[in-house]
Amino acid sequence: MPPNVLVAYGTTNGSTAQIAEAVAGVLRKDGLSVEALPAQSVASVASYDAVVAGGGLYAGRWQKHARRFLRRHRRELAERPLWLFSSGPLDASASERDIPPVPGVKKAMARLDARGHVTFGGCLEEGARGWVARMILKNGKGGDFRDFARIEEWAAEVAEELAGEKH
Repeated sequence: MPPNVLVAYGTTNGSTAQIAEAVAGVLRKDGLSVEALPAQSVASVASYDAVVAGGGLYAGRWQKHARRFLRRHRRELAERPLWLFSSGPLDASASERDIPPVPGVKKAMARLDARGHVTFGGCLEEGARGWVARMILKNGKGGDFRDFARIEEWAAEVAEELAGEKH
């Protein structure tokens, strides 16, 4: 029986959700049983063999639902394979170099013994919610900087690592 994997995400305008769905799609293609859910809707992670959690970055912090997810499920998350991803830079930097996790995510990685973290470029487009988002767009700093080829490559690495484990 393939491992049952949860891809949980915290998103405000939907960009991180699309990254999570892309990750889930790669894991499914590699034969894993996968469910992608908004972080705030996850009641328990007990039925999952592994978890991938992601959050959009806002002012140097993970989106609130992603932070709360890690806190709420910390005991169970520490007992299973866990990978984290962030999305956020509104430029090409995430495709050009490895961007370390923000301090809160770095602490969570250590506490939960996460196997890895990656930062992907973000996306902020017209219609985004929030005053700050509107100001960023007004100043011409928005756009879509997600690199789906890189996202899929990272997800394939996660799938490969899971496939090598005994369940």
